[in-house]
Amino acid sequence: MRTIKFFAYSLMITSGMILTSCGSDDSDGGGRPPIGGYDNADQVGADDLVAYFPLDGNGKEDVSGAMPSSSTNVTWVDGVKGKAAKLSAGYLDYEPMANLSTSMPSMTISLWAKVNNNGGPDAVNPHATMLFQLSKPGDWAGNINVMSETSWYAPGVDTLVVKGYVKIKMPDGAENGQDSRNSPKPSPDDIEAGHVGNANKNAGKWAHYVITWDATNGFFRVYANGQKISNPMWESRNGGEALGLNFFTPTRPIIGTFASVIAGGADAWQKSMDGEIDEIRVYKKVLIQQDIAALYQLELAGR
Repeated sequence: MRTIKFFAYSLMITSGMILTSCGSDDSDGGGRPPIGGYDNADQVGADDLVAYFPLDGNGKEDVSGAMPSSSTNVTWVDGVKGKAAKLSAGYLDYEPMANLSTSMPSMTISLWAKVNNNGGPDAVNPHATMLFQLSKPGDWAGNINVMSETSWYAPGVDTLVVKGYVKIKMPDGAENGQDSRNSPKPSPDDIEAGHVGNANKNAGKWAHYVITWDATNGFFRVYANGQKISNPMWESRNGGEALGLNFFTPTRPIIGTFASVIAGGADAWQKSMDGEIDEIRVYKKVLIQQDIAALYQLELAGR
């Protein structure tokens, strides 16, 4: 038996059939089983990824290769996957990118953030927190905005309101603003009318946030850690009829602040971010919930 085994092993060597175990390179999953059918986060929606900011020790956007045109109060710390940007009243600002244009009627934006509330009855300087936006000329709000209403609750409260907000350029040039968010504490009357509450107990800790806009029916949804948290009563933004995003241009990516802060003349509640942010991805399609959940689990695993 030993002779037979040795002969088989020798035959494998000469025929080039030796099988080796996978290493620790996570580009192929590191030998670990797939999650949601994917080996790593880069495979999720790969054909429709139009921008990716890994924030791995610099601000480089990987699809275009662009670096920030300006930044302030940014340091680099350990993040969910590699490094992350820590902003202390800071931001990263970019020039317009060709991929982030008017040709994105549907979209998904995915990111990780760790942010605290700063409001409440005794707040000295309450303000909302802009996580990521594609700017709109001359406006505090961008064409697309991922933000948190951090002024609504006091520091230390773990409930966090996360909102998607879009401004759509209509055929006549008018602006159509739409938003969607979680509802932390709907009233009994609201619940009876179909509202669904979600407190999103993620303030002060890393959480994965996703917003999606579906051009086929005008549905706007918000997710946290792979689960939908937006109030379903606020998700349908055009009566179920088709409504595609269309941008006011030029538009540019901004991480951690409002365009009005960079331009000057911002209102008191518009300030730069205090917190950490990582792994920002922009897609020109709606990711289904299974893929959003897979993306969350893969990035959480460092894949």
